[in-house]
Amino acid sequence: MVNLTINGKAVAVPEGSTILDAAKKLNIHIPTLCFLDLHNLKMVNKTASCRVCMVEMTGRRALAPSCSTPVSPGMEIQTHSSRAIQARRAVVELILSNHPKTCLTCPKNTNCELQALAAELGLTHIRYTGKTHTHTLDKSSPALTRDMNKCVLCRRCETMCNQVQTVNALSGVNRGFNTMVGTAFDMPIVETACVSCGQCVAVCPTAALSEVSNMQKLWDVLADRDKFVVVQTAPAVRAALGEAFGLPPGRAVTGKMVSALHQLGFDRVFDTNFSADLTIMEEAKEFLNRVKNGGRLPILTSCCPGWVKFFEHQFHDLMDVPSTCKSPQQMFGAVAKTYLAQQLNVDPEKMVVVSIMPCLAKKYEAGRAELTVNGLPEIDLVLTTRELARVIHEAGIDFAALPDDKYDDPLGESSGAADIFAISGGVLEAALRTSYEWLTGKTLEKVEFEALRGFTGIKEALVPVGDLTVKVAVASGLGNARKLLEDVRAGKSDYHAIEVMACPGGCIDGGGQPYHHGNFSILEKRMQAILGEDKGKKLRKSHENPFIQKLYAEFLGEPNGHLAHKLLHTNYVKRQKM
Repeated sequence: MVNLTINGKAVAVPEGSTILDAAKKLNIHIPTLCFLDLHNLKMVNKTASCRVCMVEMTGRRALAPSCSTPVSPGMEIQTHSSRAIQARRAVVELILSNHPKTCLTCPKNTNCELQALAAELGLTHIRYTGKTHTHTLDKSSPALTRDMNKCVLCRRCETMCNQVQTVNALSGVNRGFNTMVGTAFDMPIVETACVSCGQCVAVCPTAALSEVSNMQKLWDVLADRDKFVVVQTAPAVRAALGEAFGLPPGRAVTGKMVSALHQLGFDRVFDTNFSADLTIMEEAKEFLNRVKNGGRLPILTSCCPGWVKFFEHQFHDLMDVPSTCKSPQQMFGAVAKTYLAQQLNVDPEKMVVVSIMPCLAKKYEAGRAELTVNGLPEIDLVLTTRELARVIHEAGIDFAALPDDKYDDPLGESSGAADIFAISGGVLEAALRTSYEWLTGKTLEKVEFEALRGFTGIKEALVPVGDLTVKVAVASGLGNARKLLEDVRAGKSDYHAIEVMACPGGCIDGGGQPYHHGNFSILEKRMQAILGEDKGKKLRKSHENPFIQKLYAEFLGEPNGHLAHKLLHTNYVKRQKM
């Protein structure tokens, strides 16, 4: 332990800690901008590039960046001396002097860390004037927008894209005033290896990176009386939406969310959980077919579109390994524009399918050319959890006071196995619940697979299934997925199944969820909310869902059968490796 003094208060912290760490232990607030503690990833962005967290150190002439300066014995620190405060104000003023003054129309308005920092420091005018950046807005992607005029060079996006996700789509380029975070050869982001996971958007302190908004398109289709508009909500949304309305993190708001969607004017409100159960029917059947018939193993889950695009770029030599199942979002669209349209006697061409997702990659996925049904896109519009919250606010709905409502039938019933799709390990756990009973013919009494849960980047488990011991792995975050896939490529993997989710922790930490600003406890509470939803369900295995059984009996036939394969399975595209 290292003993030091901060603002006259003694504190002891482990060797290797920073001044900022020590200050937090004393509950002393030091403003930061570039700093980000990715606690669940055991990684910290401490580039010290912004110099906002400068403090005064006795015996040192220059101010020190508290986020990156290690503590030493006997150190005496003043965090809020006049000199430190004036330095912070000057630094933020300089940043603002080269920042667009469009706060009122900015996507991050009231959620911008730079805006909050300027308010905290009491900045009411900017003394510095001079040349400002004039970067071209990059709107090439269907998922995210890049406005480098708003970039503060914190490098958080680089840390996330390069070190956590290992996608390497973004990097600092040029020098001096021309320094920026850019793409290779300044290509539009859509032409790079970007997988649209949105993790860069989630950590960006300003709106240099933001999601493509579909809010106005939603209002337009809701106002079109010739359209029959249905909506589906992903399992992770219910665990985070309430945060946007002041409700405590970890509170599942399923009923209120459904009530709000009905009030907004959707003709039907359905649950993506239904098609998550459908996904398990197809994926578990595909897995068992491979096991019984000597097929290619390990099978890789294919629910996450960011992950799918990642292996299309990085591992397109392993295209026969992933499951061919579409994601639950796309399965829902395929069923809605065929079976549901028949049931409701609605012209599929007049049906608009809207998705509420925790993920930016779902916006990209909806536009994939192969994901169509009878010439129509399976999904017409995707909004993130954040966008839905803004729409509800805009509609003047008092969300916290809403009564609980229920999803509409027949695509609103689901099992607890579908809920856990929102967390890392959940898809594989759900698949094992069904695979076990199909393979053994016995009832699985304990449905929880604890070893697959939690925020560990790579989790492994041995699962006895009858006479077979199934070895499985779960990867959370694309950097961890890369490690597992490199073993598969090298022939070193002995897994039967691997689940991958692009976002660390799973969909609860999706790029479209309410910003948690690195507060890991929020993610833990979201996970507990999802586990509570699962535990509270009467049905906890996908194959027990009576509406799923009815769908197969009346329309699809057998899992992995001809029609099921036509509607619910897909193919992948070999993309350029960069």
